[in-house]
Amino acid sequence: MTAVRSLDDGHMARALELARLGLATTDPNPRVGCVIAAGERVIGEGWHRQAGGPHAEVLALEAAGAAARGATAYVTLEPCSHHGQTPPCADALVAAGVGRVVYAMRDPNPEVDGAGIARLAAAGIAVEGGVLEREALELNPGFVSRMTRGRPWVIVKLAASLDGATALPGGESRWITGEAARDDVQRLRARASAVMTGSGTVIADDPRLDVRIPGTVRQPLRVVLDSKLRTPPGARILGPPGQALVLCSDEDPLRAAPLRAAGAEVLAVGSSGGGVDLRAALAALAARQVNELLVECGAGLAGALLSAGLADELLLYIAPTLLGRGSRLLADLEAPATLAGRLQFTIVERQDVGDDLLLRLRPRH
Repeated sequence: MTAVRSLDDGHMARALELARLGLATTDPNPRVGCVIAAGERVIGEGWHRQAGGPHAEVLALEAAGAAARGATAYVTLEPCSHHGQTPPCADALVAAGVGRVVYAMRDPNPEVDGAGIARLAAAGIAVEGGVLEREALELNPGFVSRMTRGRPWVIVKLAASLDGATALPGGESRWITGEAARDDVQRLRARASAVMTGSGTVIADDPRLDVRIPGTVRQPLRVVLDSKLRTPPGARILGPPGQALVLCSDEDPLRAAPLRAAGAEVLAVGSSGGGVDLRAALAALAARQVNELLVECGAGLAGALLSAGLADELLLYIAPTLLGRGSRLLADLEAPATLAGRLQFTIVERQDVGDDLLLRLRPRH
């Protein structure tokens, strides 16, 4: 049994490696990889490249050909059982005559969630799940979040000095971190479904928030939270490439018209606490099939997301520098009455990025 599990782990690890090739291209679909193997011998591989294209199982079966009969299929996500843009993968596996299917995680999509497993089992195929499940979940946190919570996986990205400052008292912040960190942010944007900021950041910094990696085939949706529609129609975030969405509290037709003329979509989602209703905004983004939301913002929006418990991850680039007294805070938060009430995080990952340190953190709750 130990030898079989070791073999299963090895093939599933390869399937996960294949799935990661689609990090920046499969959106809004999940990243999925598949390996067809007969014992130790791999006879076919595939990974989902982009939405609307063949799924990983279909490509792996095509590569395996007739040798797939009686073999084992290793898939990072439960094979689908419904007709979407492509036929069900469970049916393709049955037709190919595979003898066994091993999957990492069940599909959280209510249209599948166990139905693919049931279809395979009904055809007499041995099915086993949960192999490297944690790694598979980490590969698709946004897809899982959208399907199970009705909102995207929210990643707040911030850059700060050693003393927790994001800008000098006058607002100057370019650049606290080095070029390697800024290049790394391009990678984050490339895998995100959407990149979001607040209108204050747009007015102060006029960011583009697009992906500038050569060969990029998909731009994330660029989102501005703007309760009173203060965004200038000439703001770079509204221009090409890609699409822009402005989320406001209550639509003012006079203010919305020039933003729409500039190419942006404007949507009112209601207000809360004097600003845009954050939970309604996230629900609206989920309705647009946004899986992973990267938030690049100032202290106000960062603090609001953290205070509301809506930040799933905090990506913090720390520069080896000090900005001193009066510099701008990382996040605008109410101080707790006691230390017991402070926000606490678990460090999930730490790595050097050029001269800077990157911490990936998650709230302990």
